[in-house]
Amino acid sequence: MLATNLPVSTKMQDESELEPNSGNWSWWPSWRPTSMSLLKSAEAKILACIQNEVWSRFVTLPNQNRIWTLTVTNRTARRPSDQASQTPLVMVHGFGGGVGLWIRNLDSLSRSRPVYAFDLLGFGRSSRPSFPSDASLAEEQFISSIEQWRQTLGLERMILLGHSLGGYLATSYSIQYPERVSHLILVDPWGFQERPKPQPEGSSSQVSEVKRPGPPRWVKAVASVVTLFNPLAIIRAAGPWGPGLVNRFRPDFKSKFEDLFDDNTMTEYLYHCNAQTPSGEVGFRAMSESLGWAKRPMVQRVNLLPPSLPVSMLYGARSWVDSSTGKHVAQIRGQSPTRVVLIDDASHHVYADQPEEFNRVVENICNTVD
Repeated sequence: MLATNLPVSTKMQDESELEPNSGNWSWWPSWRPTSMSLLKSAEAKILACIQNEVWSRFVTLPNQNRIWTLTVTNRTARRPSDQASQTPLVMVHGFGGGVGLWIRNLDSLSRSRPVYAFDLLGFGRSSRPSFPSDASLAEEQFISSIEQWRQTLGLERMILLGHSLGGYLATSYSIQYPERVSHLILVDPWGFQERPKPQPEGSSSQVSEVKRPGPPRWVKAVASVVTLFNPLAIIRAAGPWGPGLVNRFRPDFKSKFEDLFDDNTMTEYLYHCNAQTPSGEVGFRAMSESLGWAKRPMVQRVNLLPPSLPVSMLYGARSWVDSSTGKHVAQIRGQSPTRVVLIDDASHHVYADQPEEFNRVVENICNTVD
């Protein structure tokens, strides 16, 4: 059976259909300069850079939630059937992201196999339902939506790649549905470490600790309000000043993509992704003690991954995420295939900071599958 075989009952809508509605949040002040249509336009400008074949659509789940999905395939493949037989790569973005952030990776990674990218439930252009306040239930809602998405598309097995929050969810998914994952690729994954206990002043552990880059300014800003509000409430509350706020706190996103866009395309995309109805971030808040720590640290559960499942962990050498966690995971898994890769001159957004090296590493990993 081909990995990308689609059942007759597959429910998908073309992108021309109505956007998911914003539920009970339609009362939000009209002076907030965003809409799903503006998000669609910002994303379209980004996706226009893709050279390969792109199929973009909503995938409707049995519960009627819709997942915004891209499938990218090699336009110049000699025999499309050969590519279709390869295990597809499925890419899961991080907190506050969307499919547009993979713009530097989609063409390269789709040279030899289909690549699927989707907006997580509650993020980007996907449906924005309510999430429970319980950490395990919120996590399960994310995982259930990914599995329903897979079933609807008819994907038998996949190479599953997740960045940051996406890495946390990809690991949880692989624990629940290991038969569907051929290789798990975690890129600067969030939520693995246990929160360290406070150390007494002047303790030797503090003196000997390796100094790592601290969280960027935007992380600290979000962390300061996450215990009282949804993490990105400040962007929505800022009204017409919201886009400027994103530019101020995330100037790195403009510079990461400046050879593709000489304007604010990427920061506008980020703004419109996160100025919509708070949904996925509500689920994230339920799963978080603070932005840097998960209530249910994944390092406590990686032993539940099947011993035969290969896991690759990619970290940016300049990231605020501690790469030593990868070594800890490898120790926990013992003889199970676990690889930790450090990518030089890359911060948390490894895929955008060093796209050529990132693409090369990921493509080599995929080639070990088929």
